[in-house]
Amino acid sequence: MNKRLQSISVFIMLVIAIVACAPPIANSGTQPSTSDELATVVGMTLQAVTPVVVDTPTNVPEASTSLLPHALYYLRTDSAGLTQVFRLDRDGKAVMQLTFESVNVTDYDISMVDGSLAYVASNQLLLANADGSNRRVLIDGGTGPDLQGAYHPVFSPDGGTLAYAHNGLNLYSVSTGASNLVIEDQLEDVGNGQLLPIEIYMPERYSPDGTKLLLALGHWEVAPSHAVYDPGTNALVRYEEVKDYIYCCSFHGGPVWSPDSSSFYGVASVHDTSYQSGELWRVDAGNGTLTRMLIASAGTINLPKELYLAPDGQLYFFFGTYDVDSGFFDAPVLELVRSAPDGVTDRTVLRNENFVLMNEALWAPDASFVIVASLLGRNWDLNGGVLELYYTDRQKEVVWLAPYGEQMKWGP
Repeated sequence: MNKRLQSISVFIMLVIAIVACAPPIANSGTQPSTSDELATVVGMTLQAVTPVVVDTPTNVPEASTSLLPHALYYLRTDSAGLTQVFRLDRDGKAVMQLTFESVNVTDYDISMVDGSLAYVASNQLLLANADGSNRRVLIDGGTGPDLQGAYHPVFSPDGGTLAYAHNGLNLYSVSTGASNLVIEDQLEDVGNGQLLPIEIYMPERYSPDGTKLLLALGHWEVAPSHAVYDPGTNALVRYEEVKDYIYCCSFHGGPVWSPDSSSFYGVASVHDTSYQSGELWRVDAGNGTLTRMLIASAGTINLPKELYLAPDGQLYFFFGTYDVDSGFFDAPVLELVRSAPDGVTDRTVLRNENFVLMNEALWAPDASFVIVASLLGRNWDLNGGVLELYYTDRQKEVVWLAPYGEQMKWGP
């Protein structure tokens, strides 16, 4: 056996030893199989696409500096295999479990003011202090019409209001403890105790200035849509219908607000393809005017994902294209890019990695880096993945953060 083959054999044996000794990957779905983990680790390592998963974060700065601008929150499973809320401190090292429910936590949000938690478990909407203490039930859905995880809690930027869905859009005052149903769901009684949702209202994101709330609108046998709610006037601003597109914008990281709160961006999905891809849409929050951007040429599928409109006025996102006839297994290259707000002008590739296995991303407020949750193994049912930090400066090394996470959010 020549020296090259000997070296490769030793390397593969080392990888097998690392995988055998590593703890299981935590997730809220089916665990990846050992063979899949091994195949992915070996393949990714040989291609030098991403770092090998290890037990502790790598390339983290010294304790005198902070790796992260804020604490990082995410969902992952605990030692009992239940999905809980975890927090990674700004140093990129200290991890703390914040919830200890006897069932899976399915959704949550964090107050950017004091780190208070609002989260969903067992069809209940719960509140807790920043350290997880003082757990209390705000809403108990019981066996009623609410679906588990359907409360969609969202804190306002000043931490004074919690918006949530329960028979409509509710606004909860943190200071007084009072909830107000401001828009009631539109339901149709079809008999036999069945109610069909004509239109239901679910909060998604407050605008940066806190004056507007983006809502997802759900309909029965009609494509979902979005509207902007103005708490001051109790009015909704809807965007104009585009008949050749089925919906926008609640996938691939959208929708996202512009820094000045005047508009929001999303990825729209086209009617005549099964791929969740298509154009970029910009919607004026004041009047609903829609601007269609990044329009693909005939026979081409665009793949814009995880949009972020940064304070520098640039649009950061992941982007790839491929031919409509290439088939699902002809996976495209998904690159980290920056462009003008139209998604086209001065579009520049920022790093060399292929992010085709990305499930989720969270941008630094200044767009200096992005945290990516990438699949490990062949389990396509997972919602998250291995958490790694990629700087938009390609000269800086990748930082491994956690073996698994999903629903990443910034805290205070």
